[in-house]
Amino acid sequence: MRSSLKFTNKLKMLSEMEYESKFQVLEYEDLDGATDVQTAFGLNIIKQSGIKLKQVRIILDDSTVKLEPGTLSYMKGNIEIQSRSGGLIGFGKKIISSKLTGETAFKPIYSGTGEIFLEPSFGHFALIELEDDEIILSDDMFYACEEGVEVNAAAQRSASAVFLGNEGLYQTRLEGNGIVAIKVPVPENEIFKCVLINDTLKVDGSLAILRTGNIEFSVEKSSKSIMGTAISGEGIVNVYRGTGEVWLVPTKNIYSELKLKGAHKANKLETELEDEDV
Repeated sequence: MRSSLKFTNKLKMLSEMEYESKFQVLEYEDLDGATDVQTAFGLNIIKQSGIKLKQVRIILDDSTVKLEPGTLSYMKGNIEIQSRSGGLIGFGKKIISSKLTGETAFKPIYSGTGEIFLEPSFGHFALIELEDDEIILSDDMFYACEEGVEVNAAAQRSASAVFLGNEGLYQTRLEGNGIVAIKVPVPENEIFKCVLINDTLKVDGSLAILRTGNIEFSVEKSSKSIMGTAISGEGIVNVYRGTGEVWLVPTKNIYSELKLKGAHKANKLETELEDEDV
């Protein structure tokens, strides 16, 4: 594939996958564009905290990809943009699926040869290659995929998962062949990719963000009284059974706690400064 991007000491590639197109996750080492004290102060905090700006790059070689609307930053080359509804039936299916999963109904389609750069983000990304397979995602994780991957809705198969699983009645399902780029809540090296071979995984809390389509999901009680469990919320575990893979993010709760503590300290400091001004 043709490529014109020159990597410098400011930009490095974290991961790469290739099918019909080539997907890359890039990372900016430092941001040095501050022109005022406030921005410089913010960039210094970001640098000291080890927070890195990341960006997904897609190289098309007479190929096609689908993007989440609003994610395009810029592109170069002979690339056409279109939106396919799939006719009246396809239009109806997309509308229904979007209402069920919260995903946008229509994904812009980019076809041709060239390079696409998606919006930079301080968040985290992961690449997955599907080979006649499917994955079930938590909400708002889809970012981009190749044309051979379909994005639709997957219904929960058990009543316990619907009412006690905190995942809703439907989740986002990706199925087919090709590369998928997803947004993940923690760095990929902090994701525990648990492989099950005709086995059972029980998880306390909503730590699972992805599972392959042949993994059955349900919610079960560990207490004797199901009524007591439903009222108190104690003794409930998410259960995954079968053969496949489940992605867990055990560090996610730690970040949530730190964020809350940081917000509390920031509000306290702001109040103290306002009192001093008075």
